[in-house]
Amino acid sequence: MGENKKYTIAVRIWIEEADGPFLGIGKIWLLENIAKTGSITNAAKEMKMAYRQAWQLVEEMNKRAEKPLVEKLLGGKGGGGARLTGAGEKAIQTFYELEKKIQDFAKKETLNLKF
Repeated sequence: MGENKKYTIAVRIWIEEADGPFLGIGKIWLLENIAKTGSITNAAKEMKMAYRQAWQLVEEMNKRAEKPLVEKLLGGKGGGGARLTGAGEKAIQTFYELEKKIQDFAKKETLNLKF
């Protein structure tokens, strides 16, 4: 009895659109990997994810965004690829800013947590 327990508040966020999930940390990592590797194929490999799944996630994000987040580049000599649009880069930045605000709030609330 009377033992001092320590609690922390943990939060995971994602953004929903009317049709379903829009952005969460997994999709953010996928966007970052597309930006880094220049293709959905390489981004999927980097994340040990099937290309088909990565492609479906990209299509879903593009459909649920106001403007597409990823654009496919038509193949030339070296084949096609993909890159983030301005909206895609802004989505990453906005997600991390929102996540930080929520994490900061959770940390602050943790200090006042008593049972």
